[in-house]
Amino acid sequence: MNRRGKALLVLALVAVVGMAFRVSWNALRDIANAVGADRTAATLYPFVVDGLMALALVATLVLAGRDRTFALRVLGTYTLASLVLNYVHGLVPELHGHTVEWGRLADWDPANWALVLLATSLPVGSIYFGSDLVAKVLHHQPDTTTDAKKSTQNEAERSTSDLGKSTPTPLAPVNPETAARERLLEQLGLPTDPVGHAPRRSTGPVPQSARTPRPNRTADQLLNEARTVTADWPVEALTAESIRKAVRTSSANGRTLRDALKTERVRRESEQPDEVAA
Repeated sequence: MNRRGKALLVLALVAVVGMAFRVSWNALRDIANAVGADRTAATLYPFVVDGLMALALVATLVLAGRDRTFALRVLGTYTLASLVLNYVHGLVPELHGHTVEWGRLADWDPANWALVLLATSLPVGSIYFGSDLVAKVLHHQPDTTTDAKKSTQNEAERSTSDLGKSTPTPLAPVNPETAARERLLEQLGLPTDPVGHAPRRSTGPVPQSARTPRPNRTADQLLNEARTVTADWPVEALTAESIRKAVRTSSANGRTLRDALKTERVRRESEQPDEVAA
């Protein structure tokens, strides 16, 4: 429903409530006169009863949980009380002409006592319940968690519906050192993912100004030199840093040589039991 339709609906509701209040006002005013209220008090009496009903209705729209239940009970109680008093007003014609005996709303005494008690207690109840409802409304904290969840869900649904097809995942940039390492392993005939070693993140290339000038060596020369230097080293000493320092090469080549040497030792150890068995 658009804004104009909502405005017309609210105006229609206000008109209906206003006319209903005018009908009820006449009956409640006569009841107030019958229980001893003066002219001013009798005129204000309908506002005490039906006015609290309107206040309780507004409170039910604002409050939540137990407070909303309490407001609904107040609204139901005062609606029932107003209905009873309007019903009595219709049964006793003398109330219309103010000829009824003062304090007499029914012929049967117990019923008359109950009706008088009801009519006189409603103003006191309006003070108590009205103050309590206003205090609850003023101290009410709206639940923003539910609104946030609904907003997040709506955004997710809107984003899903707007996507015609899934966006391809961008490819990660290729690290030059990683590519050079893989090429060196391929030249040596070794697997690019050596057994027992997880790939490590590159720390970045060393600046050219910080590098020590050295002759260019092939992959086979580097591997032969590393074999000669580390022939007596234990497996635990075969680290990329120690090999790099020993053969004076780059960090990437040091890691590649480390993987190659360890792979060779694993193969050598796996072949020795077969030779002994033969």
